Amino acid sequence: MKKLIRSLALLVALLLLTSFALCSCDAASGVIDNIKDLLLGETPDNEEEENEIEEEEQDPNEDTPPETDQTPDDGEEPDDGDNDEDGWPELHIITIAEAIEIAAQYTSPTTERYYIRGIIETVTNAAYGAMKIKDETGSISVYGMQGMGGSPLYTDLDYKPIKGDEVTVYCTLQSYNGTPEIHSAWLESYVNNQGNIDTSFYTEMSVAEARDAAKGELVMVEGVVARITYANGMKPIGFILISEGESIYVYDADATSQVSIGNTVKVVGEKDYWILEDEQSGAAKFGYKGCNQITDARVVENDREVSDFDTTLIPESTVREILSTPVYEDVSTQVFKVNALVKKVPGNGFTNYYFFDLDGETGNYTYTQCNGSDFTWLDEFDGKICTVYLTALNAKSSSTSCFWRLLPVKVVDEGYTFDINTTAEFVLDYFILGQFKDIYTGNPLTEVITSVSSELLGFEGVEITYSSSSEVSVFFTEEDGKLILNCGETGKATLTVTATFGETSATEEIEIEVLDATLVEALTVKDAIAAEVGEIITVRGIVGPSLVNRNGFYLMNDDALIAVIVNDTAILGEIEFGQEIILTGERDRFHEDGKPGYGETCITKAVVDVNLYGYHEYSDSYFVTDKTLADLYALDANVDYSTTVFVVKATIDVQSTAYFTNIKLKDGTISFSLYCSSANQYGFLLDYSGEEVILEIAPCNWNNKGYWTGCVLAVRTEDGKIYNLLNFDSN
Repeated sequence: MKKLIRSLALLVALLLLTSFALCSCDAASGVIDNIKDLLLGETPDNEEEENEIEEEEQDPNEDTPPETDQTPDDGEEPDDGDNDEDGWPELHIITIAEAIEIAAQYTSPTTERYYIRGIIETVTNAAYGAMKIKDETGSISVYGMQGMGGSPLYTDLDYKPIKGDEVTVYCTLQSYNGTPEIHSAWLESYVNNQGNIDTSFYTEMSVAEARDAAKGELVMVEGVVARITYANGMKPIGFILISEGESIYVYDADATSQVSIGNTVKVVGEKDYWILEDEQSGAAKFGYKGCNQITDARVVENDREVSDFDTTLIPESTVREILSTPVYEDVSTQVFKVNALVKKVPGNGFTNYYFFDLDGETGNYTYTQCNGSDFTWLDEFDGKICTVYLTALNAKSSSTSCFWRLLPVKVVDEGYTFDINTTAEFVLDYFILGQFKDIYTGNPLTEVITSVSSELLGFEGVEITYSSSSEVSVFFTEEDGKLILNCGETGKATLTVTATFGETSATEEIEIEVLDATLVEALTVKDAIAAEVGEIITVRGIVGPSLVNRNGFYLMNDDALIAVIVNDTAILGEIEFGQEIILTGERDRFHEDGKPGYGETCITKAVVDVNLYGYHEYSDSYFVTDKTLADLYALDANVDYSTTVFVVKATIDVQSTAYFTNIKLKDGTISFSLYCSSANQYGFLLDYSGEEVILEIAPCNWNNKGYWTGCVLAVRTEDGKIYNLLNFDSN
């Protein structure tokens, strides 16, 4: 606009000079001098320089809402001159349709920037301001948004525009993989269209009260943002809110984009118990209510300060107690204070961060949707016992299991030192008492622990002694330097266990009952296969090789086998391969209606009633030995082969990339898949990679495919069989 004014002034000046040149009046000389000054760009001595910029004329009939620039209190309209007061080019807005037409011509960002105005349809990644905007001519994606000049980043903007807001961006354009987009968007101004929220529809309550509120209730809570969670691509999607020692999860990407860790915020939203749709049927089996959270949230107040939540009110617990809490108890998203060993374990294309109890064994990895990249802040704590504020964010549910998934909210390295005076009590609690069962129905002949040391906690040589009130029922023998637990006649006995460390000791008593196993009636495995789906059955058999990608094992006897799924994985730690057991479960067929394939014949929700112990080699007399890998590959998926075992020759084919490993069987051009999520689940086969071996394989179809995959029970070698003990080794 200044250039236009100067051009007009030049034209007028030339005309005036011509006129004054034709007259001889003295007054003309002063005017001519001023015109010369104007032409030279100088300011007359008796006048101030004109700095005001003419405002763009508005159509009085146009209903245009006032815009708000990045400082909401400013309220000034963008300049429409050649450059505004900050030096940016004048505001000439193009439509999104025009932007798409321009972008289609460029496969890399344009050097020229354009002004575009639109309404945000959705923010696809609040980490860097990726979004989609629209106007009356169309819609276009925005790769990322920053302040004018590229700073600050979207996450650091005083106000982060979200869905429904109007934005004006100064941007470059390009076509990425054939799709026009706004590449670099500088936020010139915005209109906050969120409006004033009518909080009268929401009930103000404490976080503790919100946790107890019914699903669907509209709530308003206040607290400190303690931790932000991320979806794939590091997209912020939710946050943990803490107040007075109570906590709850707020799940809303738009609301999350408006907060930072440490902000004290007031939030309104709908109380919810969330379960992933595919996991709802599994959750129902175990009584899991879902993630205790608030959805459809809006942030109505934010102090923009950084404050820590009050850690003194957080309830104390242990990793073991959290993980052993039944999933039907409503503890999800409640933060607990624990002492935990933090351990970083890199994988192929991902990193797991584990939290172990003080025994260094009981624990689980933290829940991540970003392959661990959202938890790199834990790296400094790797290998240390720290004070951890930990929550079970949700439970992973399937038809066969339901277990808590952990989320660390805050970790503090306080130089933890184990109280050595509590060693004896700690050893009994964490290492000794869990060795025994309340009821035995046979002679377990299991070794018991007589000494405990912990390099992690700094103690060694804790001595353990045992005595029984009735040695005809429960007694101990020494064999090859090991102390062995025995059960004899039926009856009850009180077992006294003492841990001694230096001058201190601790003692616990355990009541044990020995029962007669012959009183339990049970089916054979073949009878179990013939039972009706849905029938609750009791079955006797030998604990066979492990399942893969399922919590369970094959139950076998002289002429049949069947897959067994346990809900409580602790059962796998109480039985051993080769033991004879009696279990009760539901005869099941693992298959979804309308999906391809027969599925899997199995027993689900199994519990062990009786452990007859011993070690028994399973019979392979009924295994099919006259088939090839090509025959397995060609098996009809609609016929049940899940209770059949084939003995075939095949070459082990281990596949590995930076991001995953897989294992298959090959024979010439035939490639047969094994059901697994990683080649490491078949660790006992890895040494045979590239070699032809003889394998015992049970076909399986756990995921409704139109073909069979395999589960390897064992590899036959010159020295005997090497068994698949995956689930037993991990428990």
